[in-house]
Amino acid sequence: MKNFEEMGYKVHSYAAISAERPSRQIDFGKRSEGFLAQAVLLVAALIVGFSSLTTQVHAADDDFKVISKPKWAIDDTKWMTIGMGFRGSGVWAEARNYRNDFSIDNARLYVNGQVHEYVKFEINTECFFCNNTHSNDSPKMSYNILDAIGKVEINRYLNFWGGRMLVPTERGELSGPFFQATHDAFKTPFFSQDFSTKFGSGGAGRYGRDDGGTYWGSVEPGFIKGTLGYAVGVYRGLQSSTTLGPNQGNDVLWAGRFTYNFLNPEKNPGYYTSSTYFGKAGDILALAFGASYQRNGAGSFAHRSDFLGLVGDLLFEKVLPKNLGVTTLNAEYKQFYANYNAAAFADPGCFCMFDGKSWTVTGLYLIPVKVGIGKFQPYGRFTSIQPNNSSNRQEIEGGVNYIIDGFNARISAYYQHGDLYTKGLNYAPDVTGQKVDVFKLSFQIQM
Repeated sequence: MKNFEEMGYKVHSYAAISAERPSRQIDFGKRSEGFLAQAVLLVAALIVGFSSLTTQVHAADDDFKVISKPKWAIDDTKWMTIGMGFRGSGVWAEARNYRNDFSIDNARLYVNGQVHEYVKFEINTECFFCNNTHSNDSPKMSYNILDAIGKVEINRYLNFWGGRMLVPTERGELSGPFFQATHDAFKTPFFSQDFSTKFGSGGAGRYGRDDGGTYWGSVEPGFIKGTLGYAVGVYRGLQSSTTLGPNQGNDVLWAGRFTYNFLNPEKNPGYYTSSTYFGKAGDILALAFGASYQRNGAGSFAHRSDFLGLVGDLLFEKVLPKNLGVTTLNAEYKQFYANYNAAAFADPGCFCMFDGKSWTVTGLYLIPVKVGIGKFQPYGRFTSIQPNNSSNRQEIEGGVNYIIDGFNARISAYYQHGDLYTKGLNYAPDVTGQKVDVFKLSFQIQM
């Protein structure tokens, strides 16, 4: 039987704890009387501490400047930069049998460089499953290569990347954990390269990465004001052995994403994205569509099906006049087709992908008043996941970001209520889980 506990240990996923078996009910017990009181006191202490500092007002463009990474250059066409990123969270869950804990969400090193006018490279590392430190944890913690990309970048219209890289589908994945509008960003079901925990037989990639090639670029069509960005490619996708798994014909995965920016263009490296720009990019209205397809990409050896994942997402960011702040709206809708028989959940080696629809929407407001060394950004979010063969799950989230230096330094305090936390990535027919209250205090730093 598929071990769904393993599938839930993705470090930046929305479910650090998923169901151990499809038939097992997770009981988080009665509500802790002091839970919300402790959460409120912690947030109040944080706000009071920052409020005791000097209050100032600044324009959005003056506050969050991009910090250049350390750079070593031979000449203008041969150089290398090094950077790092770290994210962590304190978790307080309403549950007698769940240990309040600190989570190492991500710990990365970045290396980028150029060896020729048109030839570049990118190598990033990650602490995979960094919280899995017990002897019986699976997958085990490891620190190794996250991205390894060779790049041929000629002009804005046509470029090629090859190697291990992000598969272009949704904004959430292409923003990565470090360029999200919220800290705990990954809520909706994963595409296959993110649902998987490994490469090779039985796996389809890890952390949204797969081995393959991507063509990307942007054009201005002219018939509608704005910029059209594209990224399309072919990747290994799910790999299966001769006795386990659905992909017995070594079929590959096809994926692509098309984004139309109706107002200002988004300026990111390659086909990467961000989920907010804190007003630095001016007004943004970006509508995108992504798709991923693999023949025999879901299910088990005995009960297999093709996989087709479709996603549409929207980013609208408005810099309010008279220095009244910045509003940001992120919205996403997914429809996954993985029509394998429910009996596959009991088969060994099942790649039991999500089958159904989901949507999420997030609204944020960056307050223009600078308090201490940063600005407050309150937000709210709602997520709904509706599997075809499992129970529905929802979550409401409210919180506040304290933006010190854009994505380089941020503290987040937020409250979540729903059953995403208890049901996790388990889409089996008989999965159950209670609605619980969760409070998290998170931070990220990078350069």
